[in-house]
Amino acid sequence: MTQTVALPLWVFVILLVLAALAALEWLLLPGVRWYFRRKVARVIEEINVRLNIDLPQFKLTRREVLIDRLVNDARVQAAAEAYCGEHEVPRRVALQQIHRYAREIVPAFNAYLYFRIGYWAAKRVAHFLYRVRLGYADSAALAAVNPQSAVVFVINHRSNMDYVLVAFLAAERVALSYAVGEWARVWPLQTLIRAMGAYFVRRNSGDPLYRTVLQRYVQMATEAGVPQAVYPEGGLTVDGRLRAPRLGLLDYMLKTFNPDGARDLVFVPVGVNYDRVLEDRTLLLKSDATRPRRGFSHGVAVALAFAGRQLWNMVLGRWYRFGYACVNFGRPISMRAYVRQHGFDFRALDDAQRHERVAALGSAVMSAIGQITPVLPVSLVATVLLSHPENSMSELDLKAAIHALIRKLERSGAHIYIPRADLDYAITVGLRMLTLRRVVTERDGLYTIERGQLDLLRYYANSIAHLVERADGVRPS
Repeated sequence: MTQTVALPLWVFVILLVLAALAALEWLLLPGVRWYFRRKVARVIEEINVRLNIDLPQFKLTRREVLIDRLVNDARVQAAAEAYCGEHEVPRRVALQQIHRYAREIVPAFNAYLYFRIGYWAAKRVAHFLYRVRLGYADSAALAAVNPQSAVVFVINHRSNMDYVLVAFLAAERVALSYAVGEWARVWPLQTLIRAMGAYFVRRNSGDPLYRTVLQRYVQMATEAGVPQAVYPEGGLTVDGRLRAPRLGLLDYMLKTFNPDGARDLVFVPVGVNYDRVLEDRTLLLKSDATRPRRGFSHGVAVALAFAGRQLWNMVLGRWYRFGYACVNFGRPISMRAYVRQHGFDFRALDDAQRHERVAALGSAVMSAIGQITPVLPVSLVATVLLSHPENSMSELDLKAAIHALIRKLERSGAHIYIPRADLDYAITVGLRMLTLRRVVTERDGLYTIERGQLDLLRYYANSIAHLVERADGVRPS
């Protein structure tokens, strides 16, 4: 029993590593888990008291529990049976596929990360890049929404900054769960996004099994009252105009909506606009079908080059923030009131009838988003310059034309953000943004559109083109 046992060094190293792993798993990790659970519990208690945010229990449920609940849902199981029959595969294969889809979709919300790190980072980034403003909010209507309602923020999609901007501005009222496209499914970004409560969506998947799993997750989250944020356009606008809505997620939510149930479903239109969209030139390239498509590496190279230029401008003291970023919150649309007003129940309609009704609702929501889209300095200057694309304009002529445009927009109910309540300053800001980017040049007091920059100028004018078109149809009072 007391004899010495000789072991090769490599065996001793393996045993040492295994012992360290065992100690880590049984001694250290439980303490770490307890520490972080305690911190999360404190954050939840604080936001309940200080911010008066009531986090739905569904959002706080462990991810593995949600996945298990989703996989064993009756409709998902029925879809698995149909998949087995159609593809002639064992049930085990269908269930494995469902598990993969469920793990891909279901988020892993972490309250500490969302409110302590995510909110702080979003606020810092947004204020570093832009002068962030909450332009308009129908405060009385928003305050009147029943706290037990399932609230869905429906947002126009101009930039990937939208996620940061809206989450930061809404964080003192609600913890949003975003529907995020496949572009973000890269490590480690996808882990961070899941921890912030977002769920991933394959926009163009034709797989009925996947769509059933996604549909049931969205319905479960909606029925549990999880606040959500969706971009009905399905992607970034490539020409600056509002895009036609893609209504899949809204259809999922409405398909099982019970107007007599305990929880209302409320859509809140949100309008977002920027004096400068970080991706503007890249998006314009996408809109040109004749240009060759570049790969992921080219996109990374362009982003790094852009960041390098901005850093160099900072070193030289020539860097400015990218103008104003503004968010407007419109009047909430209660689905309980909507279906009673129109005299129907989504659950009682067949697919064709429901799709027709959802399309009508989607058009109404997009119209509401369009109406509250903020009008910013660059969009005003761009609109006026494009009305005389071949001619130079003096600053005095520009100001006179912008004054006339604002009066026309105000008559139609548009929401115009004038920084510092000073129109001359607003026009100066708009012109400075465009001249710094060499979209417009100034010579002898005259402003001229640079050759080859018409598309970029039109991109910014298009952000309010629908408001200008509407205003043209409104008679002066």
